[in-house]
Amino acid sequence: MKLVILDRDGVINYDSDNYIKTVDEWQPLPGSMAAIARLTKAGFDICVATNQSGLARGYFDLTTLNQMHRKMTSLAEEQGGRIEKIEYCPHSPDDHCYCRKPQPGLYQHILSCYPDIDPGKVFVVGDSLRDLEAAITAGCPPILVRTGKGERTIAKGGLPENTVIVDDLEAAAQYIIYHQHSTN
Repeated sequence: MKLVILDRDGVINYDSDNYIKTVDEWQPLPGSMAAIARLTKAGFDICVATNQSGLARGYFDLTTLNQMHRKMTSLAEEQGGRIEKIEYCPHSPDDHCYCRKPQPGLYQHILSCYPDIDPGKVFVVGDSLRDLEAAITAGCPPILVRTGKGERTIAKGGLPENTVIVDDLEAAAQYIIYHQHSTN
């Protein structure tokens, strides 16, 4: 079994500094659903790990978040993809929880559901430094996409060593599939 962990906002869907607050605002990035389908067809389980402090801030409620996630999974399925699990942190940064990235809690919870998989072979795809830092702490190789906050993240510098940088989720899927085949 093979596993990939994806961040949501900025990787799968358009992001906003004002938060994605409604189902209508949740719009997939070009090619992201096809990339999820490509990974699925290549034998990967796809899990999503996302900070959603908009819940704690009162910008949207759990019903709306669940509707966004249903939209995401449905669109992926229409393309032949499958999202196995969605983990989210509902806390604000002031809560100092263990699940909010850059803490590794979301990734560690997902990995605990796959005890036979070596975390060192589980790519994490994100668009922010906190995604990459959480991946490193959880023992997973990080991939940074240029979409979402990716370009800002690159410009700030300080990326973890060995971070792979790609244009978008499609390029990440291509890299992951190639890398998986070249190491077997």
